[in-house]
Amino acid sequence: MSSDRKIIANTLDNEEVRVAIIEKGRLYDIFIERMWERQRTGEVYKARVDSVLPGMNSAFLNLGDGRNAFLYLDDAKGRKLKPNEEIIVQVMKTARKGKGARVTTRLSFPGRYLVLVPDGRESGVSKRIEDEEERHRLRRLAREIRPENCGVIIRTAAEGVDAEDLVKDAEELLEIWKEVEHNASLQNAPCLLYRDLGLLGRVLRDELTEDVTEIVVDSDEELDRIHPWVERFCHGRPPEMNLYRGHAPIFDFYGVEKEMEALLDRKFWLESGAYLIIDQTEALTVIDVNTGKFVGKTNLRDTVLKTNLEAADEIARQLRLRAIGGIVVIDFIDMEYEEDRQKLLERLNEAFHGDRYKARVFGVTQLGLVEITRKRARLDLRASLTRGCPFCSGTGWVLKEETLAVSVKRFLRKVALSSRSEAILLELYPDVARHIASTYLSSWEEELGRRLFLREAVDFPWDKYRLDSQGSLSQIERRMAQLKEKEAAVVHRTAEPEGL
Repeated sequence: MSSDRKIIANTLDNEEVRVAIIEKGRLYDIFIERMWERQRTGEVYKARVDSVLPGMNSAFLNLGDGRNAFLYLDDAKGRKLKPNEEIIVQVMKTARKGKGARVTTRLSFPGRYLVLVPDGRESGVSKRIEDEEERHRLRRLAREIRPENCGVIIRTAAEGVDAEDLVKDAEELLEIWKEVEHNASLQNAPCLLYRDLGLLGRVLRDELTEDVTEIVVDSDEELDRIHPWVERFCHGRPPEMNLYRGHAPIFDFYGVEKEMEALLDRKFWLESGAYLIIDQTEALTVIDVNTGKFVGKTNLRDTVLKTNLEAADEIARQLRLRAIGGIVVIDFIDMEYEEDRQKLLERLNEAFHGDRYKARVFGVTQLGLVEITRKRARLDLRASLTRGCPFCSGTGWVLKEETLAVSVKRFLRKVALSSRSEAILLELYPDVARHIASTYLSSWEEELGRRLFLREAVDFPWDKYRLDSQGSLSQIERRMAQLKEKEAAVVHRTAEPEGL
């Protein structure tokens, strides 16, 4: 039965291409590619060895764009590398978080139905094809069609495909490899030898199945380009191909933009009223499950189990949508019964069954946590779309207003003790200035024996403040008048005290 999938492509902007897969009205997966990003997974370079570090079992290679790539010596197939040596490599992992791309000398070229591995000897079949009879058929075909001095790995999409299509796929990939070899013989390192299909082409190659009922793009040019791709990659009845002509952006019309915004939040609400807290760190991702507004209908055991099972389904979806890989630790709601814990683990395994990137679910630990590992194959969504906070230097938090207020008071005391000024004008971030003005300003004036004025500085970081001026009350009032006339500045002050 068809799952009614749609592929929605936002290709109007030259700076960024986005492709969404929608299944049964909900976002199933999202792919983003920016035009200025370098070193995409699958690209092949003729690189120059910059340095070799045997103690780190690694070498750094110049790919030609200023950032060195990282090569494990184990991935060099026993070859002893030397500085300035030229070598052909392929990007395994794109550059991320200050790290250069990871590359390998073991090249592979994916097609629709198989992967060609130059200088390989294997004839493998995807583990996701479970039918033993079909695996035996495909393995036999792989041995028959394998080009000389190349390995072949049959992809999941080849299940049920006849030999003619597999042979055609192998021939096309072999032509690509020959072209790469030819270009490498003519060009000097460092240089790019091969770039895979564009984002939409790769998505169609990997995701176009009989479940896809429609492909919608927002560009006439892109619609013309995808016709041969669909003919090449589609096995069975082709989906509808339509041009979106609406005035609203295509992702707004299909609700993708709103769902993407939710993917950047720590807190994600489930349909029942329960919610997840998702925290990503450098080493791992931690997910906390909470009942939230969900109170259940029968008893506590049933409420906890239903919440955990719903969370399991959504966690698998969130990891896929956010492209989160590596180690994931989940703190589900505690369950007393072993039977319930087994149901949860079974549901998790089912939820990850269709995941393109292999995920492994481990049992419940002594602390009641569930551990998962998921293959990290592309940059996660948060790293793709966000940067460190300029206010908190990327820590993810800022000091409380009360904490800043005490710091400001200490600073004002130091200023008051070092001069005989009658009044002081201080610049602060607006929210902090308003908090201090409404809570502390009068008592501080009495304690310090000074008139205090706080100016809202919208361009200031949250936790920064600066002494604008100090002197007589008339001098500060003139300064305030200048600021208001020049910048329409907001300045907080207390009521005029008696006798001053």
